[in-house]
Amino acid sequence: MLETLDAAAVHRWCDGGLEALRAHQREIDDLNVYPVPDGDTGTNLVLTLTAAQEAIESALLDEPRTPLGRLMGRMARGALLGARGNSGVIVSQILRGMADSFASAVTVRGGELARALRQATDAAYGAVARPVEGTVLSVVAAAAEGAGRIKSDNLVAVARAAARAAAEALDRTPQQLPALARAGVVDAGGRGLCVLLDALVDTVEESAFETPPLPVVTAPAPHEHDDCTGFGYEVQYLLDATPAAVEKLRDVLAGLGDSLVVVGTGDGTWNVHVHVAEIGPAIEAGVEAGRPFRIRVTPLDEKRPSADSRGAVVVAAGDGLTALFEAEGALVVDRNPSTAEMLAAIHACGAAAVVLLPNDANTQAVAVSAAREAEATGVRVSVVPTRSPVQALAALAVRDHGRPFTDDVIAMAEAAGACRYGEVCTAQRDALTIAGPCRAGDLLGLVDGEVHVIGADLAEVSRRLLDRMLGGGGELVTLVLGADAPPELEEDLRGHVHRTWPFIELQCYAGGQPRYHLLAGVE
Repeated sequence: MLETLDAAAVHRWCDGGLEALRAHQREIDDLNVYPVPDGDTGTNLVLTLTAAQEAIESALLDEPRTPLGRLMGRMARGALLGARGNSGVIVSQILRGMADSFASAVTVRGGELARALRQATDAAYGAVARPVEGTVLSVVAAAAEGAGRIKSDNLVAVARAAARAAAEALDRTPQQLPALARAGVVDAGGRGLCVLLDALVDTVEESAFETPPLPVVTAPAPHEHDDCTGFGYEVQYLLDATPAAVEKLRDVLAGLGDSLVVVGTGDGTWNVHVHVAEIGPAIEAGVEAGRPFRIRVTPLDEKRPSADSRGAVVVAAGDGLTALFEAEGALVVDRNPSTAEMLAAIHACGAAAVVLLPNDANTQAVAVSAAREAEATGVRVSVVPTRSPVQALAALAVRDHGRPFTDDVIAMAEAAGACRYGEVCTAQRDALTIAGPCRAGDLLGLVDGEVHVIGADLAEVSRRLLDRMLGGGGELVTLVLGADAPPELEEDLRGHVHRTWPFIELQCYAGGQPRYHLLAGVE
């Protein structure tokens, strides 16, 4: 058993935690409070910790004997950039809190681990605008309290106490959140944290051993460049390469230019963006690292942002929705993006001020993290908390570059908030909803995220949903048809609205979005 936590143990903990999360991924995904097809907490945590693992391996390639505090910092940073969903962002903040605590520690025994968990709890709560008990926040707080009750410096005893207290807190989450009780599940993010804490216990219970050092990779010397000449070109390309080769590429490109963003997609492909004085060396560096493709070079004089230039980044899926948002001048990011993917999109706008529209409550924390990272580089970013693409369409419709950015963001937020949103999807699990019980395979009509209609026929459920939404008033209805919506659905709904609500203006688009057969907005 380990007496102190060292860098090698942190490396093993990350590897073991990722392996355990993959083993429990489906179980955590299935801990979905609502029966809608968005239960991906387990998947998000796996992707988040995968990014943390890649960051650790890159750190050890650069410095095989990286100190504990620095390695934990790289792990936390990797998790933040790779974070997906609220759960991923919160776990990344838990790791950051631990890393900050370890940064000043000479050795990490039981007492230091307890203090790190307290700091992790503070960081996690600080990352959430309105903390809710019965979530992963309650679980990490209980872990810190349990660790603090052990009046011992024994590392294994403190780790076990933290994991045990976390498991007990997880069992209490249905008592704290009625939605969990109705669904008959515990909190998914909290379950994921328990998996990670159990992996930590397994790590410190193992006999200590030296992790074999990774081979040292020496990056090529950076190219010298004249600071006075500036950078005249934006170079972008996709790259198939290994993480080790990409880490080497980052060092080379950092020496060639600025505004460097390298984002992994999780399948061995990387999106590379950099501003350089000379095009050739940037592309040659990509060739040395792997296989670059879709290479694009743009003279910066053509796109250098003015002080009042504006951009917009929207999260959406589906060819039709993408085209709608691009027609409004927005850059579209696919659903469930990581912090790094949103950050890359912000920079790709080439604007001094950017508004983010996440279109999903589970993506809002990622958008806020990306905004914070972008602002550190001098880009002004605001998040309009849209929960559906129809709200984003309403927000973009009132955008006016003639008024101050702050006023424009307020107007967009007001337009989004005035748009009630509805969705029709297929239930993924049996559940008890406010509209009654549903079974897997039922069609659900949701208004502002709550199930109001349950049925078996898509057209009927869609009509009842629209009647429910229009019963509260409205002048404009926007319908966005999903990828698997039958061709006759639009005609059916147009006829229904014309007959039943004759004074309503109706707009209908083929969105092509997956998962949701219909999106509806009422303004």
